[in-house]
Amino acid sequence: MKKVGIVMGSDSDLPVLEKAANTLKNFGVPYEMHVYSAHRTPKEAHDFAANAEKNGFGVLIAAAGKAAHLAGSIAANTTLPVIGIPVKSSTLDGLDALLSTVQMPSGIPVATVAIDGAENAALLAVEILAVSDKELKEKLAAARKAAYEKVLEKNRAVEEKYNN
Repeated sequence: MKKVGIVMGSDSDLPVLEKAANTLKNFGVPYEMHVYSAHRTPKEAHDFAANAEKNGFGVLIAAAGKAAHLAGSIAANTTLPVIGIPVKSSTLDGLDALLSTVQMPSGIPVATVAIDGAENAALLAVEILAVSDKELKEKLAAARKAAYEKVLEKNRAVEEKYNN
């Protein structure tokens, strides 16, 4: 199975990215986490992206706040799917990061999830890998079914309490 690469621009993003790591772990998907800044360590970010496929990665997740050019920088140096997570920072509540991540020029796509949307980024990575992995696809279907049943269980509890 291909690995998922998780790259953050700063270790201050780690509390957000741990959600992605935990989600991947729950699906049994191997991953690696790294701190590479598009601005402060551009060579390392470039080398990671340029060699990602050769190093066994199938999908890359890149998270950054403020200027948030990491996902675009990563995407510019690989043909692997890149999922960007804009991270909420003290400035502009993450809107700056969202716009920087989602507004990629034609030819260099980055799939972008919600601000601090690490769990969805990991689920999207799992879905991408599941295209060619039947066992992973079955795990996704089981997780969706469990989520479905959980909502219906909560609905029953609300109905019992409030509907007479």
